[in-house]
Amino acid sequence: MREGKMFAEDVALDDIANAVGTPVYVYSQATIERHARVFSEAVAGAGIGDPLVAFAVKANPNGAVLSVLAKAGLGADVVSGGEMVRALRAGIPPEKIIFSGVGKSEAEMALALELGIGQLNIESEPEAISLSQIAQNMGKIARVAFRVNPDVDAGTHAKISTGKSENKFGIAYDKARAAYALARELPGLAAQGVAVHIGSQLTDLAPLDAAFGKIGDLIAALRRDGHSIDSADLGGGLGVPYDPAMPDPPSPTAYGEMVRRATAGWQTRLIFEPGRLIVANAGVLLSRVVRVKQGSARPFVIVDAAMNDLIRPSMYDAYHDIRAVNPSGTRMIANIVGPVCESGDTFAMARDIDTVVAGDLVVFATAGAYAATMASTYNSRPLTAEVIVSGDRYAVVRPRLSVEALIAAENTPDWL
Repeated sequence: MREGKMFAEDVALDDIANAVGTPVYVYSQATIERHARVFSEAVAGAGIGDPLVAFAVKANPNGAVLSVLAKAGLGADVVSGGEMVRALRAGIPPEKIIFSGVGKSEAEMALALELGIGQLNIESEPEAISLSQIAQNMGKIARVAFRVNPDVDAGTHAKISTGKSENKFGIAYDKARAAYALARELPGLAAQGVAVHIGSQLTDLAPLDAAFGKIGDLIAALRRDGHSIDSADLGGGLGVPYDPAMPDPPSPTAYGEMVRRATAGWQTRLIFEPGRLIVANAGVLLSRVVRVKQGSARPFVIVDAAMNDLIRPSMYDAYHDIRAVNPSGTRMIANIVGPVCESGDTFAMARDIDTVVAGDLVVFATAGAYAATMASTYNSRPLTAEVIVSGDRYAVVRPRLSVEALIAAENTPDWL
C-alpha cells in the first residue's frame, strides 16, 4: 500500500486494471525470485552434491513464470507431456526435469526418453513394464525412481493428500522392495533413486519427518538388496499462509533443518519439488465489483471474477484474503460471489472486508499457485489474462481471448 493505493512492486494495480481489464492475474517477478532463493538457500548443503530444486510446474505453468525460475537455476517437476514442453521452452535443461504422475501415457514416456529427461518417477509395476518396453524399442536407458507411498497422513485437505494408503499415488511401502527387484530384471531401466510426496499445503513438519524416516529405512534396505540408490526425491508440499488470522506454516529454514536431520547418512543427492511455496504469495487475482446486492442476512458483493477463474474456494473450501485496492477505511460483513450460474461460485460467506461499492477493485490474495492454471471457460467465459510485473514495468503474459476466438476453436459438423 502506498498513499492508500495497492501496488505490485512499483506498478499501481489500478493502472493494470484500466489497461488490461479485469479479472486479471498479476504476478511479482521479484517475489518469485526471492522465494526461489530463500528455499534454495534453506536446503543448500543437504544430501550429497547440490540439491535439485525442481519447481512443480502444475502450480503455475505460465511461460514467463517458468522463465524467471529457469534463470534462477531451478529445475522442473512435470506431470504431463505438455508441462515437459513448457519447461523446456522456458529454458530449463532436460537433465533438471523430473517426470512424475500416476497416468503417464506411452507417448509421454517416449517423449521423455527422446528429450533426455533427468528422471521418471514410476508409480506402479505395470508402468515400469511399459516404460521398459518403450526404452528397449528406442534403444534408450530410462533413469527412474519409484514413488513410494509411505502411508503417512499429511494432515491436509483430503483432496490434496497423496501419501495415505488409500490415495492413488505411488507404490505401497511394503511392496517397494519387490518393485525394485522387478526393475532390476527389466531391460532399459536404471533405478537410481526413491521418491516420496505425501501432500500439499502442509502446515506441520511432523508428517514429513515421519515419511522421510520410513524412506531412510527403505533406502538402507534397498542397498542391502544390492541396489545403487543415488538420489532421493522428497517431493514438495510445504504450506503457505493464506489466512492472516492463522499461525504461519513452518518456514523454509525450519524445513531445511528438519531435512538435514532426517536425511543424515543417506549419502544421496536430494531432489525437492516446491510449487505453492514459490509462487502462491507472488500473485493476486485482480477483480472489479459488478454490484452490491442486499441479501436476506447480509449483502452480496458480486465481482467479475468467478469460480472458473479461481476454483480453489469452490473445490477445496479454500480461504483467500480479499482486500480493496483503494480501501475506504470502513468495513462491512458480506458474502463475496461471482457471476457464474452456480451456487458454488462463492468466494467467502460472512467475510469481514473493506467496504466496497460497484466499480471498486479488489484482490484475492495468495493466488499465484493452483489458480490461473486450473481455470476453465465455463459459462463461455474466456480464460483470465495474466500479467507479470518487474519494478515499474509490466507485461501481459497471457492475453484474454475474445469470446469469438473461444467459439472459433470449435467445429460444427456438416450435417448441422
